[in-house]
Amino acid sequence: MNKLLKLILNYFFKGVLILVPIIFSVYVIYYVIKSIDGIINIGIPGAGILIVLMIFTLVGALVTSFITEPIFNYFDRLLNRMPFFKMMYSSIRDLLEAFVGEEKKFNEPVTVTHDSGFKQIGFLTQRDLSNIGLAGEVAVYFPFSYSFAGKVMIVPKDKVQPLAMKSSDAMKFVLSGGVTELE
Repeated sequence: MNKLLKLILNYFFKGVLILVPIIFSVYVIYYVIKSIDGIINIGIPGAGILIVLMIFTLVGALVTSFITEPIFNYFDRLLNRMPFFKMMYSSIRDLLEAFVGEEKKFNEPVTVTHDSGFKQIGFLTQRDLSNIGLAGEVAVYFPFSYSFAGKVMIVPKDKVQPLAMKSSDAMKFVLSGGVTELE
């Protein structure tokens, strides 16, 4: 009986490992589509998300093809002058630029050796901080595991070593809490 219970529990947990990530991913996608459909109510399931995707693509094409850089920069400066809006707008824009912009920012994985001897994986975001009075130091972004959040720390250059792996693999490794297989 004890063996049978262990076998059943083993099957149960394997089922959990397979189904929970799938169910969660499908639920998040469903929730996003349903939320957008609720805002853009056409009556056809999924039409709202298609309209949003088309709007994003159209705006991207217009800005790239017809709106010149000075006009875009003018509106960018205008949005950056609004007190509360500026903080949210510039933070979100910088974060999106880091992941999908022309120059991806999290492309230099590094390890930082702490005084106690342990190492932490992060991404070099600023090589030179002398303009803010921190010569000889760099900015490293440390993402949190199982989260989209993270923190930036200022560390001495000599504590930072490049990491011999692709940045996408380093990000997956950190976000997974270190359980992702390394190739």
